[in-house]
Amino acid sequence: MYRRREDGALEFREAWHDEDASQFVVNHGTVGHLAASNATDDVDAAAGEELIAAFEAQCEADGFAEIPEDAQHRVIAQFALKSQAGTDRDRFLERQAVRALTAHLAWRGLGTVEGSQIGEGKLSIFTRCVDVNKAVTAIKSCLREATSDFTKLSIAAAAPDAPDTFKLKHAPAGVRTFSL
Repeated sequence: MYRRREDGALEFREAWHDEDASQFVVNHGTVGHLAASNATDDVDAAAGEELIAAFEAQCEADGFAEIPEDAQHRVIAQFALKSQAGTDRDRFLERQAVRALTAHLAWRGLGTVEGSQIGEGKLSIFTRCVDVNKAVTAIKSCLREATSDFTKLSIAAAAPDAPDTFKLKHAPAGVRTFSL
């Protein structure tokens, strides 16, 4: 859930109950920055449901609300590959990049990874993000650390009002176009 502060900064809060760990967790912070986390241990399923309901009520009272998917930016991180169909190493890169981006975006309240695909000589990772500029910066930072293929990375984004019109936001030297 999100709200905009008077100074224009976007804040987020999220909560979940981890039944396996019997833990209730709340993350919160400013979008684009690492979240602060609070955890409560020994929480059973019934208590977890009550805590989620209380969390949602408190968020509503504090002015937080969900941002619908159709109001979020689509951002695609794309790696150029050496083969059209991809190799075992490319599939390893895909798993590594998806795992890293999923955690990186979530812990900063930026968005979610929606999927990935390999084809036509490209690995594309599809995300939905609430702040396009912070997301592009975060994606570059995350993938620079998590992969050895950063020099082959392009990032394009589409605004909520034109979800199929992608504009290049980052690309290797000499790359000026983006296609899926």
